[in-house]
Amino acid sequence: QVQLVESGGGLVQAGGSLRLSCAASGRTSGTDRMGWFRQAPGKEREFVGFIQWDDGLTYYANSVKGRFTISRDKALNIMYLQMNSLKPEDTAVYRCASGDLVATIRGRYDWWGQGTQVTVSS
Repeated sequence: QVQLVESGGGLVQAGGSLRLSCAASGRTSGTDRMGWFRQAPGKEREFVGFIQWDDGLTYYANSVKGRFTISRDKALNIMYLQMNSLKPEDTAVYRCASGDLVATIRGRYDWWGQGTQVTVSS
């Protein structure tokens, strides 16, 4: 099993920045990709982006491209989400997830964190 714990959420004004962290522990050797997702009240879960653990390749949803950056520290098993130019519509619970390459290509992440709240005030 893999355990994922997010941190770094909070309240920020529009235009501000936050950095989220996702610490992974347990059987992480099978992790090929780690991703960020978010869910706002009354809305469906939305994909934010992912990073491939081995080579650092990243991919982002159009809604965050150019504003959010995903990175990772392989030695510490931590993934980061740097969020800049935040907008009120970025308000959501942000969750990290991980999985192997085959599963994540098909949109399935096997391990999920509990989430951290990000609130952007206007």
